[in-house]
Amino acid sequence: MPATSNPAAPADTSARRSQPRTGAFKRLHLPQKLRNLELFLLIIACAINGAAVVLVQLGALGRIDTSLVLFGAGLSVLVFALHIVLRIVATQADPFILPIVTLLNGIGIAMIYRIDVANHQSGIDSASVRQTIWSALAIACAIAVLLVIRNHRVLFRYTYIAGFAAVVLLLLPLVPGLGREVSGARVWIGIGSFATFQPGEIAKIALAIFFAGYLVRNRDSLSMVGKRFLGMHFPRLRDLGPILVVWALSMSVIIFQHDLGTALLYFGLFLVMLYLATARLSWVILGLALFIGGAVIASQTLSYVNGRFTNWLDAMNPDVYAAPGGSYQLVQGLFGLAKGGLIGTGLGQGRPDITPVPQSDYIIASLGEELGLAGLFAILALYLLFVARGFRIGFAGQDDFGKLLGVGLAFVVALQCFIVIGGVTRIIPLTGLTTPFLAAGGSSLVANWIIAALLLRLSDTVRNQPRLVV
Repeated sequence: MPATSNPAAPADTSARRSQPRTGAFKRLHLPQKLRNLELFLLIIACAINGAAVVLVQLGALGRIDTSLVLFGAGLSVLVFALHIVLRIVATQADPFILPIVTLLNGIGIAMIYRIDVANHQSGIDSASVRQTIWSALAIACAIAVLLVIRNHRVLFRYTYIAGFAAVVLLLLPLVPGLGREVSGARVWIGIGSFATFQPGEIAKIALAIFFAGYLVRNRDSLSMVGKRFLGMHFPRLRDLGPILVVWALSMSVIIFQHDLGTALLYFGLFLVMLYLATARLSWVILGLALFIGGAVIASQTLSYVNGRFTNWLDAMNPDVYAAPGGSYQLVQGLFGLAKGGLIGTGLGQGRPDITPVPQSDYIIASLGEELGLAGLFAILALYLLFVARGFRIGFAGQDDFGKLLGVGLAFVVALQCFIVIGGVTRIIPLTGLTTPFLAAGGSSLVANWIIAALLLRLSDTVRNQPRLVV
């Protein structure tokens, strides 16, 4: 029986071809939806930031002063400029990262302004105005990163240059005439009377790039070779070089720069990225043993480390509380958190200025007093969402370098939050790091906005990667 042709078939095929595919239609409209969602969240974030400044003024002054509100409006213009840049050069970037960091940055400025009011500081010399200026510079740096780096894989070529740059940045504070010692830590640089800068904040980004590139190149030798002991594979002695070098670098930061928190941050970053690259728990065990052993030795031989541990373990001792460099700051911060209770005293209604350096080291305690436990939970939720988006971006990538870099950048923010908040709440010894995006500090702001820009670039690259259709 001869095959009969179906005249309707070609017509149906032509009709199907003339209609846009559902997947293509969704991909076509996805960038616009992402950016519109980001714009909506940005408007809400800027409105909350403005309301926070107004509430501080009403609570502390009883009136509204338009000067800082105008500064905040100018900062919002820069944020929306960054949003426009994303619409042009990173259309499929994650829509949540920019609103989150904008909100955190704005809440930090509002609290710093609250402390300025309590200390009767105003004008260009006030910490809140300086923080606003640094925020503008940080956002401009983020825009520059997005315009210059169009694909994160370009950074893979500069793996060892990034490592060399990180070492140079860490050594700069030790240069005579350039380094500055602040609160006992020599981690700052300055020229004459110009503002000081902490190069270690930029070094953490360079180290993340170096660790990601190095581990991608040497993952096989670090993960597949070794001996099995107690149910785990341990590396050969010859492969212990990388972890020993980073451990020695971290210990040198403790010894020469008197900065326990930065050393913990760098070593923790390397351990997590090493575990992610090799999937070997033995590396984590060895690393923790090395760092804990080094910290214990340092606590017995270095007076400033011993003082941190004493303040942590015996904070309520009257002798420790009243001693110079004792636990006064730690206890005052705990009292402030306790006073805040569940819902806080209200913006402008507390006394956060009683605690030493409340605008930087202890801004979490300041926020906890006036926003309460509920407000702190909201802030922690913002950090959690930021880190979760960073992890999602990293694990969604198809190239190993992007995966390690994305997770590393997100983890460094998470670890820094844990170190700072854990120190303020007496979970771990106080280290003196700054709370990302919240605390006063220009170098920290610039570094963390660059991290946000790199995560935005990574997320756009990941979404634009060709995927196999089954």
